[in-house]
Amino acid sequence: MKKAVYSEALISEAIGMAWADDESFEQIKQKLDLSEADTIDLMRTHLKPGSFRAWRKRVSGRKTKHAKLLRPKGS
Repeated sequence: MKKAVYSEALISEAIGMAWADDESFEQIKQKLDLSEADTIDLMRTHLKPGSFRAWRKRVSGRKTKHAKLLRPKGS
């Protein structure tokens, strides 16, 4: 399987959005056209192993990273 090649600007923005608590994977997909799997792969490739593990632990199952887990506003 061939790995995608991303620009440094896209990598930097994707990493920033992925670390942000208020940015969901759906927002990353909409803005950068990276699926959740693509984002995880990018993070795995461009972060140190310990940083990647810390990030995965932090976002796994996190409601703010998955728009479908969030309750609609006003509910």
